[in-house]
Parts: sequence; structure tokens; C-alpha cells
Amino acid sequence: MQDSGARANAAKRIEIAPLTGALGAEVRGLDLGRPLDEETFATVHAAYLEHQVLVFHDQSLSPAQQLAFSRRFGTLLRVPYVAPLPEHPEIIAVLKEAEERNISTFGGTWHSDFSFLEQPPSATLLYALEVPARGGDTIWADMYRAHDTLSEGLRALLRDLRAIHSGVPYGTHGPPPDLAVSRSVKMTRGDPSADVEVAHPVVRRHAETSRAALFVNSVYTTRFADMTAEESEPLLGYLEAHATRPEFACRVSWAAGTLVLWDNRCTQHLAVNDYDGARRLLHRTTVVGERPLMLDDGESA
Repeated sequence: MQDSGARANAAKRIEIAPLTGALGAEVRGLDLGRPLDEETFATVHAAYLEHQVLVFHDQSLSPAQQLAFSRRFGTLLRVPYVAPLPEHPEIIAVLKEAEERNISTFGGTWHSDFSFLEQPPSATLLYALEVPARGGDTIWADMYRAHDTLSEGLRALLRDLRAIHSGVPYGTHGPPPDLAVSRSVKMTRGDPSADVEVAHPVVRRHAETSRAALFVNSVYTTRFADMTAEESEPLLGYLEAHATRPEFACRVSWAAGTLVLWDNRCTQHLAVNDYDGARRLLHRTTVVGERPLMLDDGESA
């Protein structure tokens, strides 16, 4: 058993290297296959809250090891409408086979994971097993910056608004069943339970950092509460385009053995579908979050 001095030295050996001026950092000097002591985990957790996206290269993780690390961030979610690994119901395989060409890909539109849930995910962890020689990157965008760079007047307008989220891709009003999508990710289509509408703050206060983050996305946000979709579209469209500006983003190129951890409460992400003819397989775990908070009276926006 390590003493406190050894644990402190282990935490100090970790290097946190920012990826861009906006968000994202690479974590070096850490083997996630081994249990992390509290001091080392505290270092990782602090970096997660500061940088929003953490990249760990050169890992060698079994499903059990990925699950163990994921559970350090909270209770794991059994993802709705997507079939998990039969032997590990808290892991889904994000897979596109080499022969699957000219199709849409899982996660290929800007979104925050399952924002239509009453308690949307806090963290998501994605571990690469097989990746193409080129292409298949993932891009994240910083929703703190998306909020903070809006005009003062627009921030004041948004702070008390709620938006409606629903599981449109999985519901009865979603894509047609013959849409060309990956057969390798088994998704439910046309499920009436996915039509349920949930209202969340347009600007949410992060439960751990208390910072204000924009919380709308083009996949699951359908309209503002008490407005029609037609009335909502101009402003929602503006916010969705603003949120994904290049200067708010970081891009990660995958290698086998790369694990990325990100905070859905203050980011959006997109999987780049530019690798037809190559196989790509990643294992994903997802952590249950809290119900999104409104900005409290007196909270800085």
C-alpha cells in the first residue's frame, strides 16, 4: 500500500498539457488500468473540470478496467435506445465497419449526449480499440465560451429561458427507418417513449464549477418552452451555429489505446465521418448527471 508521500509523488508526475486556447488537455504519465489513489484521482478530476476534455493516450484497458475508471466519476448510465455489449450492459460499442459506405455515422452531428433525459449525462468516456489510418477524428466545442461571448443583452434574454429537448432520432417523428445509417450500432427507431419532451435551462449553471454554459444543441433541442418550433428556429439556429465556432473547439485524432473523457454539461461534440473503407471501433461509457440547474438569482452570467 502506498504511503502519502508516494501518492503525492505519483500525482506530481502527471503532466497536463493543454491542447488549444479553448478547451482540452492531454494527460501524460498515467496508467488508467491501475486503480488511482485519491490524490491522483483528485488531480485528474480537477483537470477534467478545468479543461472539459481530457485525452489519455497509450492505454491498454479491458472493459472491466474502463468501467472501474468510469465509475470514479459517478453512477453509470445504461444508455437508452442503443444496444449495449451483451456481457457489459454499461458499455456500448461505437462501431462502423469498413464496408459501410455513404451512410451517416453515430454522433455525426453537433450534440450533447442524451440531453433529452431528465438527468442528462455528466461525463462520457470513449476508448479506442480500432481506428482508421487517417480520419475519424472527434471535435469538441466549449459551451462556457459560447455563452460568455454572447452580447450582454442576449445573455440577459436567455438566462431565464428553458428549451425543450426530446429523443427525436429515436422517436416516432425521427428519421425514416430506411435511412442509411450504420448497421453496427443497434439503435431503436420509432419508440413513442422517445417523444417525451423535457424542459431544461437554455443557460445552465454547472453543478461543480458554478459557471454558466449554453445548453442547446441541434440534435435534441426542438424549441423554446412556450414557443412553437417555427418561432424558436431563428434564435435556436443562431445559438447552435454560434456554439460551434472554430475558436471554441479542439479536435482529437484517435489512436488505438486512446481514451477521451469529457464533460457533457459544458461541451458539445461531433464525430467526423471521413473514413469510408476503414473499420472504427470504440467502447463508450456514460455517467449519470444531475438535473440541469438554472442560474440562481445573483449568480454571475
